[in-house]
Amino acid sequence: MLPEDCLSTILSFTSPEDAFRSLLVSLTFRSAIDSDIVWERFLPSDYPEIVLSSVTPLKFSSRKELFQRLCDPVLTDGGNKIFKLEKSSGKKSYILSSKELSITWSSNPLYWSWISMAESRFSRVAVLRTTDWLEIRGNIRTQMLTPNSTYGAYLIMKISERAYGLDLMPSEITLEVGNQQVSSSSVFLQHQESKKLMEMRKSIEGNQGIVREREDGWMEIEVGEFFSGENDEEVKMSLMEVKGCHLKGGLVIEGIEVRPKD
Repeated sequence: MLPEDCLSTILSFTSPEDAFRSLLVSLTFRSAIDSDIVWERFLPSDYPEIVLSSVTPLKFSSRKELFQRLCDPVLTDGGNKIFKLEKSSGKKSYILSSKELSITWSSNPLYWSWISMAESRFSRVAVLRTTDWLEIRGNIRTQMLTPNSTYGAYLIMKISERAYGLDLMPSEITLEVGNQQVSSSSVFLQHQESKKLMEMRKSIEGNQGIVREREDGWMEIEVGEFFSGENDEEVKMSLMEVKGCHLKGGLVIEGIEVRPKD
């Protein structure tokens, strides 16, 4: 049998999923798997900053326990972001609250209101009262994410029962990395459509996004996907409907989630 330190070093070159699975193979691995040597490697390099930015102090007695804590959503940065690790891979994900986004005229109560919702992860969400110019932008640096990984960006939203004007024209969704546009499409802001209707609209409109139901009760639109490489670049995400001159309202914005896809 190899010394415990050797086992720990070997396990640190696998993945969190493999490490947890090893417990099922042999209980003799337990001490080696619990070692900080293993979980220090699985934790992101900036975990001290993440721990310090947590709204609620994180209590842990080992690197393994900290990893498990970070696999649950952690409210950070004054309550404006949520951080989470993917348990199987250790890859990072973030949700940027609506307060972290740039929403045109959101400071004017004639157009937008900020309210608390029991089903939201954040203290406030943005509710569109009325506007003829819908423009929502968000950004994140790739250095905040896991290097050499494919990510998807998703606008988290709801459409109220009294919504109006949102589905008269498609909204444009774009994603840029650095100064290069990576993806562009359009989406009708409405409740989930039937498959037949989606296919009809796709054949008419071409490249079209889809509003999907999430497990948490919200809806999401995939803004686009991108590759987070070794270099630090700015990722810009946007949803806009500024071509129509009609009024629209009833859109609720919780934020934008950036999560790994592979």
